[in-house]
Amino acid sequence: MHINKFWISSTSTSQVKTIAQRTGLTPNLVCRMAMLLSFETGPISGTPDEVIKGQEFNAYTLFGDLQPLFIDLLRYVEFGNSQKEVNDSELLERLGRHVDRGARLLIVRLKSPKDAAELLSSSV
Repeated sequence: MHINKFWISSTSTSQVKTIAQRTGLTPNLVCRMAMLLSFETGPISGTPDEVIKGQEFNAYTLFGDLQPLFIDLLRYVEFGNSQKEVNDSELLERLGRHVDRGARLLIVRLKSPKDAAELLSSSV
C-alpha cells in the first residue's frame, strides 16, 4: 500500500492545531505522536463516527521514507500476525481513526513544550 494524500477529521485538525500551538511542534509531528500513542493503546474498536474531512497532509510530509513502517505497524496493531487481506480504504480509515484517538489523548497531556519533551523522553 502506498499513500499519496491523507486526511484527518475536522475535530482532529483543530486538536492538532491547538497542540502544535501549545508545544511548538509542527502538525505532522503531532500527528505522528498521536498515531503512535494510539497504536500503543491497541486496536480501534467499534464503528467509525461520521467524519468530516479536515486537514490534508502529503503522505511523504507525514511519514517520510518510513511510510511502509507506519503501515506495517498499523497492520500489526489492528490484525496482529494474521495474514488477513484488508483493502487500502479500510486501512486508511483505521489510520485516520488512530490519529483521531491519539489527538484526543494528546490534547489533555500536552499543555506546553515541556510536556512534549517529557512525553518524548519517557518513551525512549
